[in-house]
Amino acid sequence: MRWKLGFYPSTLLEDAIVVTVVIFLIETYREGTIFEVRSPFLWPAILFAIAGAIAVITAPSMTAALGLYRAYLLEPMAFALVLANVLRNPQRAMLVAGGLMVGAAVAGVANSYVVLMGLVNHTYDVTQTPPVVIYSTANAVALYVVPLVAVAGSLALHARRTERLFGAAFLLLGVVITMLSFSRGGYLALGVVVAGLAISHRRRWVLLGLAVLAVAGLALIEPIRHRVIIETENVYGNTVQSRLDLWTGAVKLIEQRPLFGAGLSGFQERVAPFLTNFHASAFFIDPHNIVLNFWVETGLLGVIAIAWVIGAAMWISWRSWRAGSPGWSPFHLGILLALVAVIVHGLVDVPYFKNDLSLEFWALIAITWAGRRWTEPASPRTPARPAPQPAST
Repeated sequence: MRWKLGFYPSTLLEDAIVVTVVIFLIETYREGTIFEVRSPFLWPAILFAIAGAIAVITAPSMTAALGLYRAYLLEPMAFALVLANVLRNPQRAMLVAGGLMVGAAVAGVANSYVVLMGLVNHTYDVTQTPPVVIYSTANAVALYVVPLVAVAGSLALHARRTERLFGAAFLLLGVVITMLSFSRGGYLALGVVVAGLAISHRRRWVLLGLAVLAVAGLALIEPIRHRVIIETENVYGNTVQSRLDLWTGAVKLIEQRPLFGAGLSGFQERVAPFLTNFHASAFFIDPHNIVLNFWVETGLLGVIAIAWVIGAAMWISWRSWRAGSPGWSPFHLGILLALVAVIVHGLVDVPYFKNDLSLEFWALIAITWAGRRWTEPASPRTPARPAPQPAST
């Protein structure tokens, strides 16, 4: 949902973020409080913002790059800063995570319905690109849903009753949505998430066994089995060779521009000389690999910054999960596995450079940091020395 406010292009999502930040600043001013910016993510976020600013300057089109800089970096990070300050208990965190899941359910169910109708009416062959609604590609559905499946699964296994029921409901729905997206990268990420969830539970061997049986059962479903098998065959629908060619072109581009990459929004234009005839007319706006994505879009500095952010978030989530913070632990584990899903799916796709994905990424970062921040014990104060007593006479 896009429009222009005078010369200023915007979307419903971006306007919602701006309104949220403005209201937060007004309330902070009225209450006379100071919002906290210090965190393990402050410096890597600043570094990421600097990398993005450089990517705007070095982009072929500064106007297009500035729009992406605002939508993919500045606004999601500002939203995360708000969340880190207001999510002071697990109930508020559940409200945000639940909102992300409801949004994913709406888009995912709509897309699943279209795919199912295509299968039932024999208008969709799994060797073809799946039909879509709302999203422009079916892979985008899995990219958004699978990280939330990780959070929902952790809630289903480790949270209190209400959160457990909500998590279990979205877990089941999210698995169905992911399978019907026919995203093979999504299948891989989902498998890793399910394995991680099973291992986290005291009945891990039972859950792992059930997971293996579920995979075997899904493999018997012809459309799913065929969708996976075509990646091992030299037939239409195989994306392995196209990915290899795309990565080769991206690497050649980086060899020529190792520090700055292509600039924000510049990959499609600057990679064209390095693509084969097969890709000459293709619409590739990113190289479909998490490292190459950040390198071509934000340069080497951006790769370092985002690796720092992800590494810090995974470390905080792991430590906090092991510490067993009441109410927060399921979120820490879920977000740890969500970041694993981002990395795994990112091996073959673009898990960040979309409005919804960048917002989801920073929202999950904010939740795990809020859980750590608002459960840290206050530093003990040094007891005051007793006042000297007058000498007895």
